Amino acid sequence: MPKSDNQKLKIFYILDYLKNNSHQAHPVRASELLSMLESQHNIVCDRKTVYSDIRALQDYGVDIVSIPGKNGGYYIASRNFELPELKLLMDAVLSSKYLTEKKSRELIEKLCKECSVYDARLMRRDVLVSGRVKSMNETIYYNVDAIQEAIAQNRQITFRYFDWGMDGKRVYREKSYLASPYGLCQDNENCYLLAHSPRHGVTSYRVDRMSDIALTKEPRTPCPELTGKALQQHANRLFQMFAGEPATVKLRFHKSLTNVVMDRFGRDTMLIPDGEEHFVFTVNVDVSPMFLSWVIGFGSKARILYPQSVIDACRELCHEASDQYSCAEKEENT
Repeated sequence: MPKSDNQKLKIFYILDYLKNNSHQAHPVRASELLSMLESQHNIVCDRKTVYSDIRALQDYGVDIVSIPGKNGGYYIASRNFELPELKLLMDAVLSSKYLTEKKSRELIEKLCKECSVYDARLMRRDVLVSGRVKSMNETIYYNVDAIQEAIAQNRQITFRYFDWGMDGKRVYREKSYLASPYGLCQDNENCYLLAHSPRHGVTSYRVDRMSDIALTKEPRTPCPELTGKALQQHANRLFQMFAGEPATVKLRFHKSLTNVVMDRFGRDTMLIPDGEEHFVFTVNVDVSPMFLSWVIGFGSKARILYPQSVIDACRELCHEASDQYSCAEKEENT
């Protein structure tokens, strides 16, 4: 590359170096910038030129702080992401089971490039990806992109759907699926497609278990249950995305579970005191085995009060679990 062209890129090299290497505790001196330009880019200049470039970057809006004195220098004070924000995003990447281990590592490295090498070193130190439960489907990014494109174009999609076999290999279901996509939702650290299916009506699919997604020429089937605010309301009624019969359920919980209820149903949920130790509340949910299991999991601290059909379903689920262990005990004694 001719020397004149290198000179034109000098200010960009300075900006990149400051982004990667400057920190409040480790300011970059002008002499360090001069050495970098000459050794890495074959650019020779004087201090006045560097000072002029720094002022130009400041005028452009880059928040470069100048520290005077013997141990002074320059560092970028404001970045696109502050360190706590990057850590929050990194935690989200690590906790997402639908992201593969490979993709998680790639995203973490990209996040680390948004801060100085000093902060990146601290961020990488506590990263543990291996051993976490992660998706085995490397194409999930392309799946999400195809689904979003179909939603934007108001078109139906076809796809293959698979389960995991006991040998860890994909077992594809025989038929190809057709659906009208309406939204993507995260639940229990997985990503789901909320859609309308000609066969099942309103339903959901695990995105990491979809493959061969293709847009059709047909427009989406109108689905008021998944349009506008109804989409979020539908997602809120589901427990781990299991569908069930919609119902208005009244429950009685111990006050120690207040945080649990607020986290699951939102702070707008009206909690009515019921004695000194309990409260009652009413929610709209899809009554599925996962919802009933959620209530049962709190033992004597949670109880369904209404309607009777949901109480009966909960009692039946308890009996089924109890009978299973009773049978197992009898088999062991014979």
